[in-house]
Amino acid sequence: MKKYRRQRNYGCRIHDQYTYFGMRTIVLENDLVRISLLLDKGTEIFEYLYKPSDLDFMWLTENGVQNPTDYLPTSPDPVSTFIDYYPGGWQEVFPNGGGASTYKGAQMGQHGEVAHMAWDYEIVEDTPERISVCLGVRTKKTPFQLSKTLTLTRNSPSLTIEETLENVSGEPQQYMWGQHLAFGRPFLEAGCTIIMPEGLNILTENADSPVALPGTITRGTSNVWPNGVNDRGETVDLSRIPEVGTLSDIVYLHGFPKEAWYKVENDLLGMGMKVQWDGEAFPYLWFWQEYGATKDYPWYGRHYNIGLEPFSSYPTFGLEEAIRNGSAGCIGPRERKTFTMQTTPYPINQS
Repeated sequence: MKKYRRQRNYGCRIHDQYTYFGMRTIVLENDLVRISLLLDKGTEIFEYLYKPSDLDFMWLTENGVQNPTDYLPTSPDPVSTFIDYYPGGWQEVFPNGGGASTYKGAQMGQHGEVAHMAWDYEIVEDTPERISVCLGVRTKKTPFQLSKTLTLTRNSPSLTIEETLENVSGEPQQYMWGQHLAFGRPFLEAGCTIIMPEGLNILTENADSPVALPGTITRGTSNVWPNGVNDRGETVDLSRIPEVGTLSDIVYLHGFPKEAWYKVENDLLGMGMKVQWDGEAFPYLWFWQEYGATKDYPWYGRHYNIGLEPFSSYPTFGLEEAIRNGSAGCIGPRERKTFTMQTTPYPINQS
């Protein structure tokens, strides 16, 4: 028998009766924010709306939210199975980050398993003052159980996330684990500022990497945030979002304190977003930049966005490369690991 839960139209509330494009959807909201996620597609967060400004911080691609069961690819490959259904927004990435990779005989595609899996859920707290929902999934190709609890409190725009990773096998395992968090219009525009702790190292792929693409920062160099050097010897300030058409790039930030954080601010809108996380569990931040310079698949010059993605490991070439460079996460037999983060949209004069 289904447990009765009283409906409420005030304070904090959870809506778990909805579907969106045929996928089970949960909406968390209070007086300041509305956050919508897809249970049937990796708990993907496709809406993070700040109500007082009617401003959604999540980037939405030209294709938008799609149900993977509605489209059969004509040429499936390890990249398109993620990219062709990618709406922007925010994905949980595990146990592979970036390109296809093989680990202990398991072949994993772009960004691993959990981003397209259906998750279970349980509402663990539901009062006008506070709501919490626990989400969980067990991977198929690899022996992991992943769960997370999302919490909102009254009169606060902050979303708190507490996660637990369990190795359900008797063998040690390695992994890549990250939060694929992307910002775009209308929040993101030229002149926005990225604020981070001082002294962070800017890492790039090796200059001889067979899949490294030309970018704004010279490959194989060492730089300190916010300044990098391009192939012309010019200093590039990565903390300022450039005009449309600037070269696309990805770099990796390292050296965060235990209480890691960054902010993205738009002075014209008077709004910002602060992201805080456990810098020991996720010591890297992937900084993906797509400013309209990619003219071929999959963006075709149509998109203007960034990803600022806390990760356990780097780079975006998959678990095999992370193992090779020593950044892959490790978890022992039957061991559990935890991770916490918090996101807070704010008016700049109240930051």
